[in-house]
Amino acid sequence: MKILFLSDNFPPETNAAATRVYERAVHWAKWGHEVTVITSFPNFPQGAIYPGYENKWYAVEEKDGIRVVRVKTFISANRGTLLRSLDFLSFLFTALPVALVQPRFDVVAATSPQFFAVVAGWLAGFLRRVPFVFELGDIWPASIIGVGVMRRNIGLIVLEKIELFLYRRSAAVASLTNAFKANLVGRGIDPDKIAVVRNGVDLFRYAPRERDADLAQAWGLSGRFVVGYVGTHGMAHGLINVVEAAERLRHRPDICFLLVGDGADRPMLVEEARRRGLTNIVLQGPQPKEMMPRIWSLCDVALVHLRDSPVFAEVIPSKIFEAMGMGLPILLASPRGEAQEILEADRAGLWVPPGQPDALAEAVARLKDTPNLRSGLAATSHQASQLHSRRTQAMEMLQVLEITAAGWGNRAGLDVWAPIPHQQKR
Repeated sequence: MKILFLSDNFPPETNAAATRVYERAVHWAKWGHEVTVITSFPNFPQGAIYPGYENKWYAVEEKDGIRVVRVKTFISANRGTLLRSLDFLSFLFTALPVALVQPRFDVVAATSPQFFAVVAGWLAGFLRRVPFVFELGDIWPASIIGVGVMRRNIGLIVLEKIELFLYRRSAAVASLTNAFKANLVGRGIDPDKIAVVRNGVDLFRYAPRERDADLAQAWGLSGRFVVGYVGTHGMAHGLINVVEAAERLRHRPDICFLLVGDGADRPMLVEEARRRGLTNIVLQGPQPKEMMPRIWSLCDVALVHLRDSPVFAEVIPSKIFEAMGMGLPILLASPRGEAQEILEADRAGLWVPPGQPDALAEAVARLKDTPNLRSGLAATSHQASQLHSRRTQAMEMLQVLEITAAGWGNRAGLDVWAPIPHQQKR
């Protein structure tokens, strides 16, 4: 099968969408499918082109069997509203013409939360007369309101109308969570066209390993109990709560919080840690993807953190599955929802309510002071990773694409179809 996939982010960027699209596509290519990904030149989240790249109008590269087509976009850091919106919108205008001149493909898909990538994908499918699959990675633009960037206004109302149009006109929707599907069904979208394909982890990339002693020494973490957050420091994550929890634990020099990544809130977090004189929080900038297992190896506990908003009750952060793969107990601070249900069902860690630094600090101290609890959660966390492998997710998503390409997308509930065997394609 020939697959065209549009994603604004792609490696060497390391955010969730980039990792998800890439790791699945690697499997598809290994199974004999022709995969083309249209994306921008890597710049997320700093808004600066990565070394070795130029923001050209058009460039093609091959990456692990995937044909990667990069297009020019307006570049902006992942903060603010106007410039970031122009960044998103520019991808629509540069990716669409390129999609229209690609060799014939059987199905086109695009992933949110980059809303205009989905618009470009639907238009490409419509104009090329091939079915379109909407991968729903976030309920957008509702998430904009959820992080407090904008209040509901006429512009967002128009975007919501476009959003609903795309759901209805897509041949299929692949939702990352059951909660997202319930949201769509509650807004009148046919449940039979919505598949649920949860996130996952590449188990050959993420596995338990000894602490990287050299990196621990370089970052001042030797001999300390490390609670690690690895990912975007954005408005959706509410990481000021971590700074406040660290302040409550300043009397425990044996405990340290490690925050690795970049995003709109990072400068504020750095300044707050400095202003409060906290020596039990280490903030490191963004790191290349190949560094992630080394970084996770420094951690005794993986911290997954979301802002206190009902919007984020529907989200399942992908770093949950990476932490499982590394065999780490998870400390989840989020609204009650699907992520918390997975954590508790898999017995992979502890949940605390978001925005409550006392509760977070108490849970950290409990994990540090109760080794048997910590080791038990680590063992069951690693066992649960087998239920969330990226290979399984790749097969499930490929099933959606194959059914849709065959013209069956609106005939039955996609998430209850029997898996399509792939042995002959490996």
